[in-house]
Amino acid sequence: MDYEEFLEIVSRQTGLDAEAAQRAIQATLETLARRLSKGESRDLLRQLPAELKPYVYTDEAPEAFDVDEFLRRVAEREQVDVEEAERRARAVFWALGGALDAKEVADLAADLPEEFDPLVAEAQRRHVEVMRSSEFLSRVARRTGLDAEGAESATAAVLETLAERIAAGEVRDLIRELPVRLHPPLRRGIAGRSGTATRMGLEEFLRRVAEREGVSLDQAREHAAAVFATLREAITDKEFFDVTVQLPDEYRALLPHP
Repeated sequence: MDYEEFLEIVSRQTGLDAEAAQRAIQATLETLARRLSKGESRDLLRQLPAELKPYVYTDEAPEAFDVDEFLRRVAEREQVDVEEAERRARAVFWALGGALDAKEVADLAADLPEEFDPLVAEAQRRHVEVMRSSEFLSRVARRTGLDAEGAESATAAVLETLAERIAAGEVRDLIRELPVRLHPPLRRGIAGRSGTATRMGLEEFLRRVAEREGVSLDQAREHAAAVFATLREAITDKEFFDVTVQLPDEYRALLPHP
């Protein structure tokens, strides 16, 4: 694949003009180069068009940052918000899938943590649908009657508390399937606990949600049920099962009916 083809793919996937598509490519590849091992960066250099090689070449040591930081840096380079950066980065990864051979795509995937899967899936031509955060919050708002700010506050409170309650590995799997705007409360939930999952009954779960959100226990119950119902729509059946199977039976009062 030559440079013009690569540029055309990104432009077509994003609806951007050539200049903006080029900025998206540069921002994504420069950030990717800082995340990959030196060996993987060298392998990319061998297969990419000459015009793209300066974006990948670096003398600096790789950094072990997560997908949220990756997208934050891409957004900063492009001067767009993180969700738009994610949309554009997915298009660049799709183009990478056409520019690299199958072995190199597999090596790229192996060099990145699993939470990069929504991006890597583009290069591997797998379909990974991630609900946009605006849609997730809109559904919570409709279910609760909250405004946009209230829906975001309720969602953050429930997700942070859920991340305290379930296994850390499961939280990381949840992060892979949710939009980047919803990652911070999940990460706070892991960071705020000491090691293993915090055992808590439904009453304690709701108490923590209410405290974080600044609402009554009855309101916390309603909001938690709305967030769980929206989670059911936003993530895969397997992931929803893996999350909820870790919760005691009394939590069924919050879960949507099959």
